[in-house]
Amino acid sequence: MAANTHVESASHALLARAAAVIPGGMWGHQSTRFLTSDHPSFVASSRGARFTDVDGREYVDLMCAWGPMILGYQNPIVEQAVVEQAQLGDTQNGPSARAVELAELLVETIDHADWAILAKNGTDATTACVTIARAETGRDVVLLARGCYHGAAPWCTPAPAGVLDSDRASLDYFEYNDQASFDDAVQRAGDRLAAVVITPFKHIEGLPNEDVTPDFARCVRRACDDAGAVLVLDDVRCGFRMNVGSSWEPLGVRPDLSAWSKALGNGYPIAAVVGADGLREAAERVFLTGSFWTGAVPMAAAIATIQTLRSTPAFDRMVAAGERFRTGILEQLDRLEHVRGTYTGPVTMPYLSFDDDPEHDWISEFSKVCLRHGLYLHPKHNWFLSAAHDEESIDVALTATAHAFAHVDAAAA
Repeated sequence: MAANTHVESASHALLARAAAVIPGGMWGHQSTRFLTSDHPSFVASSRGARFTDVDGREYVDLMCAWGPMILGYQNPIVEQAVVEQAQLGDTQNGPSARAVELAELLVETIDHADWAILAKNGTDATTACVTIARAETGRDVVLLARGCYHGAAPWCTPAPAGVLDSDRASLDYFEYNDQASFDDAVQRAGDRLAAVVITPFKHIEGLPNEDVTPDFARCVRRACDDAGAVLVLDDVRCGFRMNVGSSWEPLGVRPDLSAWSKALGNGYPIAAVVGADGLREAAERVFLTGSFWTGAVPMAAAIATIQTLRSTPAFDRMVAAGERFRTGILEQLDRLEHVRGTYTGPVTMPYLSFDDDPEHDWISEFSKVCLRHGLYLHPKHNWFLSAAHDEESIDVALTATAHAFAHVDAAAA
């Protein structure tokens, strides 16, 4: 009898071990149950715009660690700042001078920022914004665009398990870019309106992205001014990928508060809330803290990241890579005969969807073929470009998408 030569992959072995000690094998949006079976679950190393999984397969990465990586994995400027600060200390009895330096840099960089509070992740930041807004106004109702993601706390998580009705008793919803729907929500809130929390553009998982219209952004700003409510811009996902500063700065619309994380520290765990002077006293009154919120190493990473974005062509390189990728994708879409697709979102945060694909079957097949050709992307979540995506990596990406489009088109024939 021939010997069994089957060798279990390192990824499958880790998945089996994880299933025994981690509920569901993994938590959150990186859970394997939200990915295709072809997606690698564990990463061994990363550099620039690429990563290698535990089975030794290398990919050009179009997820950028789900958004945090903006300058490139192992960026030498950021890593040098991290090493230097780590030799001095990280989490200690109090913050280092990096806390003041980072707050000053955020105030210098973001148009509406007069002060900053530092935290660890996006949910920290968005939740703090809501708390500060309620403290300032003495009101309870918060308006949100239906379906938009603002974090994993009970008030905003997209998963209802364990969430009480009381956790969301003071929330109401409107349709993004729909002024009539928004006006109705404002009217329902009446004199209880504390805040409107909104993303710079509409990015709902599995659906085409939708740019905010300038008129709608200004409508939200006017309504908050008229009601004495707080406008909160959730820049956690978009921050520094649409503009070096607030994502709505090019529109001339300033929020009162904004939440930041993801790209802020090029992969190191850091978040921030920034706000206008009128909310400083409310920010002083609320109790916001965490055992690791004063960690100096992520703050050093964030300082290096922002300084690099401000003083080098890194942002322009990222936009150029996104524009080149978009041009290639649109040319490939035009050549399809049997399926149709749309490519939406900012060039640095795009998303591809196929028409008549409610169960995401075509985009899942597309992503599987891309993986086989060395390109990592997600079938339902928007993608990310970075300053590390050079011409070679975009060439690899477009070669992979060409194979994937051909596969889907042939399957649909």
